[in-house]
Formats: sequence, structure tokens, C-alpha cells
Amino acid sequence: MSRTPRKYDEHLDKTPANFVPLTPVQFLERAAHAYPDKIAVIHGQRRYTWRETYARARRLASALTKRGIGKGSTVAVMASNTPELYEAHFGVPMTGAVLNALNVRLSADDIAFILEHGEAEILFTDREFSTTVRKALEKLGTPIPVIDIDDPEAGGVGERLGEMDYESFLAEGDPAFAWTPPADEWDAITLNYTSGTTGNPKGVVYHYRGAYLNALGNVAAWGLNHEIVYLWTLPMFHCNGWCFPWTLAALAGTNVCCRKVSADAIFGAIVDHGVTHFCGAPIVLGFVINASDAERRPFDQTVNVMTAAAPPPAAVLARMAAEGFKVTHAYGLTEVYGPATICAWHSEWDALDMEEQARLKARQGVRYPVQEGMMVAHPETLEPVPWDGETMGEVFYRGNITMRGYLKNPAATEKALAGGWFHTGDLGVMHPDGYIQLKDRSKDIIISGGENISSIEVEGVLYRHPDVVACGVVARPDDTWGETPVAVVELRDGATVTEAELIAFCRENLTHYKCPRDVIFDALPKTSTGKIQKFLLREHVRRLIAAGEA
Repeated sequence: MSRTPRKYDEHLDKTPANFVPLTPVQFLERAAHAYPDKIAVIHGQRRYTWRETYARARRLASALTKRGIGKGSTVAVMASNTPELYEAHFGVPMTGAVLNALNVRLSADDIAFILEHGEAEILFTDREFSTTVRKALEKLGTPIPVIDIDDPEAGGVGERLGEMDYESFLAEGDPAFAWTPPADEWDAITLNYTSGTTGNPKGVVYHYRGAYLNALGNVAAWGLNHEIVYLWTLPMFHCNGWCFPWTLAALAGTNVCCRKVSADAIFGAIVDHGVTHFCGAPIVLGFVINASDAERRPFDQTVNVMTAAAPPPAAVLARMAAEGFKVTHAYGLTEVYGPATICAWHSEWDALDMEEQARLKARQGVRYPVQEGMMVAHPETLEPVPWDGETMGEVFYRGNITMRGYLKNPAATEKALAGGWFHTGDLGVMHPDGYIQLKDRSKDIIISGGENISSIEVEGVLYRHPDVVACGVVARPDDTWGETPVAVVELRDGATVTEAELIAFCRENLTHYKCPRDVIFDALPKTSTGKIQKFLLREHVRRLIAAGEA
């Protein structure tokens, strides 16, 4: 049977009627149209509807355009979780420029490097961070314009560095600014710098297509609807808040800003604003389960929590459930727009006891519906490992929510995307049901007497002890075994547990060679998102060993 050549291509071309490049900015336009008077953003005494938020974002875009900001420009923002940073996620791409949300906990040297490397043409900065920003600006070879963010909730701290404040800048703009989608959805929309463990951080470039898709991926993966009231405990500068600024606009939900994350702030927002969802690293879960009686407030609604970073120990998940929080475990990296894997829940698991449910939830799970591929494979041959829950390999991703690459770093980009897959550097196993479970970063595996010890496994046992608030396990040199585990532990207030008791607790719950030989009671170095910085922890332990204190 003969077929007409290219019958589905002839006269069926892309036109403005049937093809528009994807952009998450259109979510805001729709929200303003469909829910104009619904509260979009809450911050202290401030309230903005979706109509007002859209107008403010357009004012921002208009004012930026008047300053010559457009496609190829970088707009940097140094801010807490405030309306200004939320608006920048729409106003900046409306101009065609790229948003670079800065990590507010970085040093002046790091901020200076990022501003220079990303070629920022204008900087918006919250006054609270003026000390760091002033030092960073002094290090720049070329001065850039600065606009101050003067947040009333900050209490007037910090000095003014800019020529005007944010509200005055907005006043220069047109609330009816006519923006258009990008010419190509592969265009850059944001720039996010990794918190590099060695050397300078790398600039991860996101495209419009990925931002759009992962914003909707959050909806599909977490089962969200337009009734969501979302508390910003996750920094918006971290992977663009896992794309949730755009997710909330797609749903026309409500953003509750949170400048300082604490147990008091979380419980207060849940009760005062009806918060239904929030995200964060395990440290945020710690705020909840370790809250004092004075900080806790009773609430009626179910509060959904998405957590990532190191897998939360089963004991923590079980305690969260007992407190009335429904925890969903996710996993991802800056290079894949935040969460790209989720522990998708099965209703039949509800019948299991809490300990077994917690064990299942501690797994990272399956790929996001908008990521095309994920596997655990040999790091060099890319041969997938058996689905036996035991054979370790590296976790790989491919698909539309994978970065374009690293800015001005072709060698690192080529290495990261070699073989048509993104190499995460994380080690894990694939369970028989197709759910992955992380075991460690490749550089964090402890090799003792030829045996691999997962620091995550040891930490999971320590977290089960009721006196342990946070812990990190790293290697220390050993003449006999090569290296052995050492645990650094933060205890709850008033705890009296000893080193010997914690080691004995581990020996009751682990194969003995995996147990820490030493326990150090000390504060843990953490990133601004609550991740324990293992490279700093290793350095700290080495210093203690050299000083004879460990």
C-alpha cells in the first residue's frame, strides 16, 4: 500500500495559532485574569492580589527595560523570601533577561565572583545583607547599579546602598507593560549557582521549557490544586524555589512569605493563614518535631511537607506523621531544577504500620512526570544496575528538566552531560519496584577494611535516638582499617546522652563495622537550605584529630 510522502507534514506547519514557546510567565497572566481579587502574596501586613502581583511584575519589567535590560542581560537579586523576589521571577523574564537569585548566606567573595561571572547589569538587594553586598561591590572591577529592597518586616536593619528603593523603581514602570513570550523556549530564564565544595561555584543555566514543565511537574507529582496555601520555608534562591514561584501562579494559590524560618513562624503561619503546604530540607522538619510547647499551636488542617536533601530518617518521618504533617520525600539537584524524583505514594501502603510506612517514605522514589529518564548505573559504562535494592551505582537523569549546562564552563558541561545523561555524583540502589534509594555521595562513602559504609545509613540510625537533633558522619584515618566512621552530633536541649551510649545504640541497630568509633558533640556546618556541608565537616574533624581532641 502506497503512502503519501510526509502527509502529516505537508501544509501542517507551526503557526502563531498552534505553537507558542513555553514560558511560566503566562501562568501569572492567567492567574490575574481568572482570580484577579484572590490573595496571591502575604507578607507581614502586606497583601497583594493576583491582579496586583501581575501589575507589579509588569512595572518591574517596564522599569528594567527603560534601563536597557533585555535579552542576554543578567538581573541579580539578593533577598529573603519576600514579595520582591517573588515578583522578580516574572518581571525579569518578561524583559527577556535572566534572573540570578543570590544565596544570601554566601560570603562577599562568593557574591562578587557570581556578580562578575554572571555579568549582572543591575542588583536588587535587601538592606539586611548590605554589609556583605557592600564588600562584594568593592571587589568588582566594574560598578553596577543597585536598588535597595526596604522590607518593613526586617526592622530597618542595614544601610542603603542604592540610588533608590524598590517601590520607587516600580513607580517608574508601566503596569500595562506589553511583554511577549521568548522567541525560543530554549532561551535562558534563570541562572543558579551551585554551592561549590571546592573552587568557585558553577552557574547552572535554566531554560524556559524546563521552568514551565517543572512548575507543572510539581502540580502533578504532589497532587496540588488552586486551594493551596504555600509557606515559603524553602529559599526562593534555591533552584528558584524548586520552581514553586511559577507553580503557585499556575494554580493561583496563595504565597505566604517567611523571612526567617523557625518553629514559631511555621506554626504561626499554619494557624493564622491556613497554610496547607511547605517545602524544605530535613532541618525544617527538625524545627517542627523539636518545637517547644510555647512554639506549638494546634491546627485542624492536614499540612503537606515536601522534603529533600539527605533522606529523612524513618524516625523523623514517623514523628512528623504523629504531629499531623504528611511528608512526601523528593530528590533532585540544582542541575535538574530542584525536585526531579518523588516517592510516589501507593494507597495500599496506608495499611502498613508506621515504621514500615516511614521506611518506604525514606526512599527517593520514581522520576517526576516531566523528566524523561532516570537510572542507577555504573558511573563509567552507564550500564544499569540490577533492580535488587543492593547493587550500588550512580544516579543519572535525562530530559526536559535538565539544565542547559554550566555558564562559561564547557569542560564541566561536557563532563556532566557525557553519554547523553546528567551525572549526579550521587550513589544509590534501584529497588525491585523501580524506586531508587540514595546511599551516599560518591565522595562521602567510607571504606573501612575494604567494606563500603554508607554515611547516610549510619546517620539514619543516629537520628532514631530521641536525643539527637542533627548529625553528620564522615571518615577519619585509621592505621588498621584505612578509615573508620566518626559522628558529629547536635543534641536536643537538656539531653545528657553520652558518647558511649550513642555508640552502643548504633551497635544495637547496625552491623558493628559500620558503627562510629568516635562521637563528637558539636554544631554542624550547614548551607542556607539546611544541608550539612560534609566537606567542611571533614575539615573540622581533621582539625580536631590534629589537635588531639578527637
